[in-house]
Amino acid sequence: MSRIRRKNQDLIIEVASEQFATHGYAATTMADIAKAADIPKPNVFYYFSSKDKLYCAVLETVTQPLLEASRPIEELDNPVEALSQYIRTKLTISRDHSHASRVFASEVMSGAKVLPEGIRDQLFKQSQMIINKFSAWTEQGLMERVPPHHLMFTIWAATQTYADFSWQIGSVMDKPTLSDEDYEQAASFLTQLVIQGCGVKTLIASDVEG
Repeated sequence: MSRIRRKNQDLIIEVASEQFATHGYAATTMADIAKAADIPKPNVFYYFSSKDKLYCAVLETVTQPLLEASRPIEELDNPVEALSQYIRTKLTISRDHSHASRVFASEVMSGAKVLPEGIRDQLFKQSQMIINKFSAWTEQGLMERVPPHHLMFTIWAATQTYADFSWQIGSVMDKPTLSDEDYEQAASFLTQLVIQGCGVKTLIASDVEG
């Protein structure tokens, strides 16, 4: 794909993300997106032949990072390191894909009727992997016996709220947008909350060797 084509597609997706997040899928037209992007409407249809396809492209900009975010949980044996990386990555997604995250949240709340089946399956498998890993850490004595489902839901809620409820958070903090320092503080606090609250322990070499 040429650099110009990718740049144009990225612009359209970015603008569409904001339009869908602000006005909703039904109320947003391709003409609205073209106007907001300051490009001719035929150009939008050139890259995305329908609003449905553009909507799916918007969803993919956040679902793919979300799917990749759990890699530390899957690959690392040390729960402290894995959870720290996972929480930080989830917050980064909320910061960098805030509009698309709100579109995804709206899609989920409406029953995920448009979310491609392949992505739904991947998200489900990811959830099962995380739950199984949490359960394994509990059995290894590396975590207190907390409900693995609810721990996962809590991490989701605590991290994704920074995108899905960004207006409310900004209003309370009296800031139009949060700074990198704010996100760093949030990551440190949430990590501490989860690790200390769930009694998560660091895996040491003797645990692996034994």
